[in-house]
Amino acid sequence: MKGFEGKLLVVDLSSKEIGEELIKDSIAEKFLGGAGYACRYLYDKLDRDTDPLSPDNILMFMTGLFCGSNAPTSGRFVVCAKSPLTGIWGESNCGGFFGPELRKTGYDGIVIKGASKNPVYLDINENGAEIKDASNLWGKGIFETSKLLKENSGSPLTRVACIGQAGENLVKYAIVASEDKAAGRTGMGAVMGSKKLKAITVRGKKRKYDAFAPEEFKEAVKVSTEEINSSFATQVFGELGTSNPVDMYNASGELPIKYWTQGTWEGAFNISGSTAYEKIFTGSYPCFSCPIGCSKRAKIDEGEFKTNGEIEAAEYETVAGFGSMILNDNLEGIQRANYLCNDYGIDTISGSGTIAFIYYLFDKGKISAEDIKGLDPKWGEIKPALELIKKITFREGIGDIMAEGSDYVGKKFNIPKEEIATVYGMEIPYHDLRRMYGMAAGYALATPRGPCHNSCDAYMAILGLPLSEFGIELNVDWYQDDEPMAEFCARIQDYRAVYNSLIICVFANPPSETILDMVTTATGLNLSMEEFKKLGERIYMIKRLFNLKMGLTVADDRLPKIVLNPVNEGGSAGKTPNFQQLKDAYYQYRQFDKLSGYPNQEKLKDLGLDNI
Repeated sequence: MKGFEGKLLVVDLSSKEIGEELIKDSIAEKFLGGAGYACRYLYDKLDRDTDPLSPDNILMFMTGLFCGSNAPTSGRFVVCAKSPLTGIWGESNCGGFFGPELRKTGYDGIVIKGASKNPVYLDINENGAEIKDASNLWGKGIFETSKLLKENSGSPLTRVACIGQAGENLVKYAIVASEDKAAGRTGMGAVMGSKKLKAITVRGKKRKYDAFAPEEFKEAVKVSTEEINSSFATQVFGELGTSNPVDMYNASGELPIKYWTQGTWEGAFNISGSTAYEKIFTGSYPCFSCPIGCSKRAKIDEGEFKTNGEIEAAEYETVAGFGSMILNDNLEGIQRANYLCNDYGIDTISGSGTIAFIYYLFDKGKISAEDIKGLDPKWGEIKPALELIKKITFREGIGDIMAEGSDYVGKKFNIPKEEIATVYGMEIPYHDLRRMYGMAAGYALATPRGPCHNSCDAYMAILGLPLSEFGIELNVDWYQDDEPMAEFCARIQDYRAVYNSLIICVFANPPSETILDMVTTATGLNLSMEEFKKLGERIYMIKRLFNLKMGLTVADDRLPKIVLNPVNEGGSAGKTPNFQQLKDAYYQYRQFDKLSGYPNQEKLKDLGLDNI
């Protein structure tokens, strides 16, 4: 197929053997590249008995179909494996420049098997790959590791993906980082750590993107870029970053506050994107081929959280996690928490969610100062959170328990699951479903990797994304929990499944027919819009099948009461979805059996998955 380099690098860290494998057109035609390709590839190789932190787990780094081209926001890559945090499908994608540089070496992706006995890193260029000793890097943070590997390579254009100490210490939600960007969720950094793989470096040479119809693809890219540039969302995110809607979310009820127990908060303005713009932002640093530039640099000139030059500014999820979730309105303190997580290698959503859970338990008297070695995690105080980040990273004291995730904390302290804000064992992201009922589907209804605000971003779609050609009609309101909402969310999941295979950014939303034009002109596949919709549903469904194979049951498609209990004030006061009603409608639309959770045979046959 056109649009691909045509091969994967295959590395066995146990035997130290390195080889190549051709991209399978039969998979690429049905699942494209990225996460879709990875899931179909790994489906046959992993099962419920596979220990995610054993040599038997397989780790894949995949680029997307458009990676290396000028298609807007196409420079991303995805990391996939069985998740050590959830035990189901693990997937997290990342921006920056690593993906395009990997394509320049002639590979669409990397398959990593086995485990090394000693720390190593993988060095890849257009001539092949080599496993090198990383003993001198083990124990170092992400920033120092990246700096040393770049210096060692002799080129500042060498791109690095690596783990920090959290990944080395098998924190279940450790990240894989690439130069101030992160593949954050599902613990892919812990999988790297279990394999003693500290880093991957890539340095290639310029390659021409091999589209099926180069001129037509170029025109489709031009149209897509123009449409993204003209979007109001592009202007706002480009100016104020992803934390721009904090004030709006506080007013509407979408901002989670005080570990999901409060509806509004007077401190929101102090940590908003507009405040950050005025006080600490120094500029943008866009990913490869990105016209948006939502990532911001920040600098704090004075005070206890003064920075040594510019750092990456915290994104929305981090601002909410270390801000409103613990009632902390110290913007500079949030940046410090973000810096520590990025250097140690901790997912800021699961990390802040687990920490906020500790604040909640301490406030309720369900854990004592003795349990947490004298820390005093009171609402509004950021310093205990900073200490807990370090304890989690190095598994010290309570941090050893917290490194396993919120569910494990709850188990250790006999806390009912209804009080723990997790689904499938992973912490819920920070768009309150009591404001947008569709997020209940995004968090708990057959979601591919666990609760996710990107694989079903109903809160964004309802604002008017141009997706009607894909069958996503804006015929629902914020507070629906019925058949139209179930279909609305399912179709968004299908569409974002395509995004995660193309690996393009969810902030880039040209009309779906423009995306289809890029796919057909890049690959030569003759897809109608109906076939394109089926492609998205197939990619989504293979992940559902993977999770069922790993042991997921109908009972796991659930939400804890702490995120369903109505709050008494704010924009969503007194509101909560009828989750069982929404689940029943969703299962009916998806043609899932209510007892097993499996899609019926007719649906599988329609999607070409009846041979799975």
